[in-house]
Amino acid sequence: MDISALKSELERHHRASYGWALSCCGRNPQDAEDVLQTVYLKIFEGRARFRGESSFRTWLFAVIRRTAANERRKQFLRSLRLTASLERGERIARVDGPAMAFEKSETQRWFQRALNQLPTRQREALHLVFYQDLSLREAAEVMGVSIGSARTHYERGKKRLRESLGQTEFAYAIGWRGKENPDAVS
Repeated sequence: MDISALKSELERHHRASYGWALSCCGRNPQDAEDVLQTVYLKIFEGRARFRGESSFRTWLFAVIRRTAANERRKQFLRSLRLTASLERGERIARVDGPAMAFEKSETQRWFQRALNQLPTRQREALHLVFYQDLSLREAAEVMGVSIGSARTHYERGKKRLRESLGQTEFAYAIGWRGKENPDAVS
């Protein structure tokens, strides 16, 4: 694939790629942007090559997933060094931006908490199918697992998410079906 076609495909899939990178980076916008920039550099420098063995989008999402995993490993090592620095008495200030304030809304936190409780594979399968609109077969390719395994992760993830959100609903006395609010109009 020549550079202009490659650039065109990347532009076409940029929005979905960012969404997938955001998911792979624990909903951290800065990390997602860094991962996506690294992916684009890998592609343009030829360190990641599209060979046509799958759809371009599936290949791109797999590259994003692997790059995000590598970045998580690097961050883990940095955090170990940071912990050692903090133990020596150094201080670091943390500042949240406006995007983080939005992410912290009550409903978003409930959903994110439920989603984060899912095992990684289940969370990935749900994201790829629901947010990236991939088929289970394409999601399996991105995740590097068989179609049967992807289907299992997808179904179990949906079930666990439903159960977790149902418990949250009960725990916070929302009572969407009027169970907790007898005065609610049915």
